[in-house]
Amino acid sequence: MLTLPELAVLGFAAYRATQLGVHDTILDRPRHRLATWHAANLDSKPRGFLMALISCVYCFGWWLSGAVLLAYLLAADRWDDAPLLVHGVEWFAVAGLQALLNRRDDTYGG
Repeated sequence: MLTLPELAVLGFAAYRATQLGVHDTILDRPRHRLATWHAANLDSKPRGFLMALISCVYCFGWWLSGAVLLAYLLAADRWDDAPLLVHGVEWFAVAGLQALLNRRDDTYGG
């Protein structure tokens, strides 16, 4: 099981990854290409889903939180330290901190 400082660091990392994926200019070109791809077929549900996912800090942040947590657990060889249910709760904790930080940005103007 992860400690509170580990969860905090992972939450901040997930927040930063979410900001990178949704807002940062370094990924403007791929986001623009996806928007162009979506515009070519606006009736496509998978394309609409993908666009909704990458433009929502909470949706994208949830999945990036899981990816950050998984990367940490595998890199630190901690995957087998706890049951899968505990890792699920850790995912909620990391995603919760990420969402709180994004909510702070929404409230106070980032």
